[in-house]
Amino acid sequence: MNQTKDKRRSGGERRKLILELLRQSSEPVTGSELADRMDVSRQVIVQDISLLKAKEFPIIATSQGYLFLTKSEPEMKTRTIACRHTMQQTEDELNLIVDCGVTVIDVTVEHPFYGEITGSLMIRNRMDVSRFISKLEQTGASLLSSLTGGVHLHKLEAPSNDRLDAAVHLLKKAGYLL
Repeated sequence: MNQTKDKRRSGGERRKLILELLRQSSEPVTGSELADRMDVSRQVIVQDISLLKAKEFPIIATSQGYLFLTKSEPEMKTRTIACRHTMQQTEDELNLIVDCGVTVIDVTVEHPFYGEITGSLMIRNRMDVSRFISKLEQTGASLLSSLTGGVHLHKLEAPSNDRLDAAVHLLKKAGYLL
């Protein structure tokens, strides 16, 4: 039997183990996976994550699962870009970016009532793009940009400005940049 299921853990022990698992993983870990490992419900994991975030642990919820954010290497460059496209063009937009070796950190829209709304993405490669698109299709969810007629911002990260420039060039060529 899996060691994590051998005995019931206290909430504090469980949260310590969640932190350890998230820190060790370079990929997002789903709430369901954590729930299975801890032998608790997904709702318990959601509450645990909320408590950890309240204690200022750098955990973010992405469309692929939970990530423990580590400090970016000093040489990483970031850039925010403004885009506009249809929902059907989302996969192409994201693939153009990741094919340049650029990570899509998040998406932000400016809502007329709520102000800025940001969703964490952490999309690094075509596999992440594929998972993101599949999850959109499976859930029937709308993109944040549907609130703003397709207009949105992306925060991008790459090891060099050359990669960011290449992504921006391809997005401009495709007609996605504002």
